[in-house]
Amino acid sequence: MQSIDILRKLVSFPSVSADSSYAEGISQARDYLSDQLERIGFEVEVIPTEGQDVIIAEKCNHPDAQKVVIYGHYDVQPVDPLELWETDPFELVQKGERVYGRGSADNKGPLSVYLTAVEKLFKEDPDARLNVTFLLEGEEEIGSPSFGAVLKKHSERLRGDFVLACDTGSQKADQLVVTCGLRGISCLEVIATGPQMDLHSGVYGGSVMNPIQALTDVCSSLHLPDGSVNVPDFYDAVEPVHDWERDELKKLGIVENEYKSHLGVDALYEQPNYDPQEAIRFAPTLEFNGISGGYQGEGPKTVIPSKASVKISCRLVPNQDPDLIQQQLIDAIKDRCPPGISLEFLREHNGAAYKVVPPGKPNTPADQNPTLARAFEITQKVGADIFGKAPAFIREGGSIPIINDIRDILGMDSLLPGIYLPEDGMHAPNESFSLDMMAKGERLIYALLRGLAE
Repeated sequence: MQSIDILRKLVSFPSVSADSSYAEGISQARDYLSDQLERIGFEVEVIPTEGQDVIIAEKCNHPDAQKVVIYGHYDVQPVDPLELWETDPFELVQKGERVYGRGSADNKGPLSVYLTAVEKLFKEDPDARLNVTFLLEGEEEIGSPSFGAVLKKHSERLRGDFVLACDTGSQKADQLVVTCGLRGISCLEVIATGPQMDLHSGVYGGSVMNPIQALTDVCSSLHLPDGSVNVPDFYDAVEPVHDWERDELKKLGIVENEYKSHLGVDALYEQPNYDPQEAIRFAPTLEFNGISGGYQGEGPKTVIPSKASVKISCRLVPNQDPDLIQQQLIDAIKDRCPPGISLEFLREHNGAAYKVVPPGKPNTPADQNPTLARAFEITQKVGADIFGKAPAFIREGGSIPIINDIRDILGMDSLLPGIYLPEDGMHAPNESFSLDMMAKGERLIYALLRGLAE
């Protein structure tokens, strides 16, 4: 079956993990993937969890052969705001050399590519000396709350030489990016409460602290004028960047004006010691993801609101402890909150950063798994052949906390070749996937697996 056919079916299932009203779509995606894996010769088990199920599908041709574990997820982000979509988000629509639909890039498109490549490998060589396990979850978009327990319970059967993850991207279609690091994440919601009810801003204005003012004052204090994060000890554990990492990043040849044009901004944010592209990959951040309070309807309503809230996320780099960072942030907010305001903190999902070093670097681990090292070398060669330029081995700014959990629990590092592109618009309306990248991805993953099997 072709990748586009698998993707068309997967997109039709509204598998939004954040919204329980989409439970049927989650089940449909899970069942379809299970059926496809059985069709191509895998033994499939659906593992129930307290949340969404995990699929473990195994093909063990030779017990003494190398084993690759392929990780992906079948859940997607919500489609809001729906009115900005130009097509039905749950119907795959082709326009030129792109296909549009929710999850087409994250993660159903890449997952379809991997399924097709694996099917081709075993169709051409049913006795290939390579053992493959698919490990697919339905909660990645909400922080994988149930996945760690599955890893621990099934650790013996899941353990292999390395993980091949299909959830990262490349910057351009003519150069493969192999992600060697992912930022961690720590999320927090802060609710500020002043008076016990909304108050008339004329009758009471000037006598009570406005929760919106209090919260925005605190938020503005969390960065210094130079752009750095103003939370005590926030940077204490940040490690130096190696020269080879900066050299690899330069391979991308990102032009600042083109980057600004893509984002629709006329200036980029500056941080000390990092240019904007380095800051995305090597520096931790503190971002405000949403803020609310008071009247939001049409026309005026002159009130001092009872409550205001803000959602904050910190992207973290290797060696930073997300739980510690979250507590440092809470302590800073408490310390800066004015009298007359009470605070409530909702601790949301945390995940540590991840970093893997390719072979032959100054900081390559001496005990690196030889199959993983070989996979890096094969990817470097075939990536250049397929994409036209030497791959770039770089860290990325996004977070996939479960990749670090896999290393902690199973002792396996991950190879993360990027198949989607920035213009795919992941998580946004009109998400899409490049058919050119789909074709190149199929060739890449097939060649990698074929090389490992030889």
